[in-house]
Amino acid sequence: MKKVRIIGAGLAGSEAAWQCARRGVAVELFEMRPLRTTPAHQTHDFAELVCSNSLKSESENTAPWLLKEEMRRAGSLLLEIARATAVPAGHALAVDRAEFSRKVTEAISSEPRITICREEFTHVEDGEPTITVIATGPLTSDALSQEIARLSSYSASSGEAGTHPSRAGAPAPHNHLYFYDSISPIVEADSIDMGKVYLAARYDKGSADYINCPMSKEEYDRFYDALLEAQSVEQKDWEKLNYFESCLPIEEIARRGRDTLRFGPMKPVGLKDPRTGRIPYAAVQLRQENLRADSYNLVGFQNHLKFGEQARVLSLIPGLESARFLRYGQIHRNTYINSPALLLPTLQMKAHPQVLFAGQICGVEGYVESIATGLMAGVNAAALATGGEPAPPPRATAFGSLVHYITQAESKNFQPANITFDLLPALDRKIRDRKERHRLQCELALREFGEWLARNALLPTSSEL
Repeated sequence: MKKVRIIGAGLAGSEAAWQCARRGVAVELFEMRPLRTTPAHQTHDFAELVCSNSLKSESENTAPWLLKEEMRRAGSLLLEIARATAVPAGHALAVDRAEFSRKVTEAISSEPRITICREEFTHVEDGEPTITVIATGPLTSDALSQEIARLSSYSASSGEAGTHPSRAGAPAPHNHLYFYDSISPIVEADSIDMGKVYLAARYDKGSADYINCPMSKEEYDRFYDALLEAQSVEQKDWEKLNYFESCLPIEEIARRGRDTLRFGPMKPVGLKDPRTGRIPYAAVQLRQENLRADSYNLVGFQNHLKFGEQARVLSLIPGLESARFLRYGQIHRNTYINSPALLLPTLQMKAHPQVLFAGQICGVEGYVESIATGLMAGVNAAALATGGEPAPPPRATAFGSLVHYITQAESKNFQPANITFDLLPALDRKIRDRKERHRLQCELALREFGEWLARNALLPTSSEL
């Protein structure tokens, strides 16, 4: 049996390590924190959630629900822990991020087949028998980034992918990409003026667990003008800010037009104010951060503003005039590889089959997607370690469609993706009703996923569920 080495104890790496261990494969799990920190992490725990605390919709027959349902059936440890540490969030699965990370760290650390190495990993030996899973996430260290670039240079011809600037200002090898991501602010619960806000869920989905700060047109206009005038963090000379479209800073959204925020993160649809009986002109939603309910994050309010400017502008939101911020919004660079040029559908490198990638570094976006690719990489690494053959999931499944996108998309214009129905193949007949179409797609996906699990002996035992 070959040894498996997993680099990075984030969401993907932790899930991959667990999947290997439960199949009897010994794992070395490398995590550079606390020896080396990152611009976004605040703790040394595994699977720390650095952006929001939401793992997306739990509504049946949605794309995120489908992916999580497949993960549940495959025996995902992190999904199980997420549900055990859930906080009220309407129709979404949101977690107490500190408790979630603590429980993941505890579970991984107590697994006897997993050896934890708190050190920075920077080099993959060519031709060595060890199976390596690189799951270092969007905040991969500079040294390992250069090693990944070296491995990548063997796998594709020049010009197939974009470039990103190195810290010295020179372009890195062509199969190494990046985009910028942002973090939402968090406020202390007891600093919110509850007399100016109310509880409700957008679209009336799920329970009324979100705090809503309603705005009149005059209040919105004042906030919008202040936001556009606010000073951003100074851009470094080597940076060309390349944002992920689904996670744009609020000031970037605002620059696209006066009403863009009202049709985006400040959309008031379904948020009727019980005190007036009317839907406000705009609304800011706050989601509970932890089980103690002593802090809330501003949903969709990631930004790149200076901290002083954030305090000034965000205090214009009704109910947050005297808010105390536990964390201001921030921005960080997310590194990812050009997976269509480099990876097989099993997440193995084409030029280095003993090396697999998982998590955001392989071009998926989102917590659930990262855990899912970690699960798959762990299953495939265990297969390789025990002399088996990795088996990609069926195309009709959420797993299969996600992997199909990151390995088959056009490499020249590759961008990270969340799971959506757009990634799943169309049904063999036209269904006009969207809800019915999605229900049938989920039904087909789960049937094929179950058959794939059984066919490849991947079904978890009752004790593992």
